[in-house]
Amino acid sequence: MIAAGLDPISQFEIHKLIELKIGKFDLSFTNSSLMMVVAVVCICAWLVLSSKRALIPGRAQSIAELSYEFVANMIRSSAGTDGLRFFPFVFSLFIFILFANLLGMIPFFFTTTSHIIVTFTLAMLVIGLVVLYGVWKNGFGFLKLFWPSGVPIILKVVLIVPIEIISFISRPISLSVRLWANMFAGHVLLKLFAGFAISMVTALGFFPGALGAIVPYAMTLALTPLEFLVAFVQAYVFALLTCVYLSDALHPGH
Repeated sequence: MIAAGLDPISQFEIHKLIELKIGKFDLSFTNSSLMMVVAVVCICAWLVLSSKRALIPGRAQSIAELSYEFVANMIRSSAGTDGLRFFPFVFSLFIFILFANLLGMIPFFFTTTSHIIVTFTLAMLVIGLVVLYGVWKNGFGFLKLFWPSGVPIILKVVLIVPIEIISFISRPISLSVRLWANMFAGHVLLKLFAGFAISMVTALGFFPGALGAIVPYAMTLALTPLEFLVAFVQAYVFALLTCVYLSDALHPGH
């Protein structure tokens, strides 16, 4: 049996910090909620510090400016200059996911993006914006997204339209599962290798256990920087796909 402290799944358990129920709805403040608040507070503090005017930009301001240009260029390349109207949304989404991922790398902190309900909510927020803005801007023209031009009508009705509809419906699923699965699997691997190293020392004693723990400890050290990279890449991929989907709302006929 795996000890509670070494169980790789125990790090994903939701714990109620402040219990609150309204009727049948459980609105308790949990460790996941706390980490979301911490992420938002850290983001606000970083942006406030980076907004101070200085003759020579500090690190916080330099990173903020690089982040601004990074997201802006991402939107231009994926959705065109028209997509910059969504810059506040995409930037907020990218920074929130990035901070949530990075905070989850701190020992004893909770990774909110390791729960699919969180990533699915973010994905539905994206798809909801795409549908609402696409219909508002284009009206029935938004349906061109499912009715591509230059294709024989029989092929459209029989094959293309069903594929496009299924593809569109699966977007929030793929968007949420990709982020959740990568964060979940990465943290499980880290906990497994770290827990195995501790178990070797505990079971065999310090000296023989330390020799046996070399390999899992080395794997833990090797996976840690990789997991930091994954934290950034997954935030980038989520934001990039958001830009691509918003491009469909802006230009459904393309």
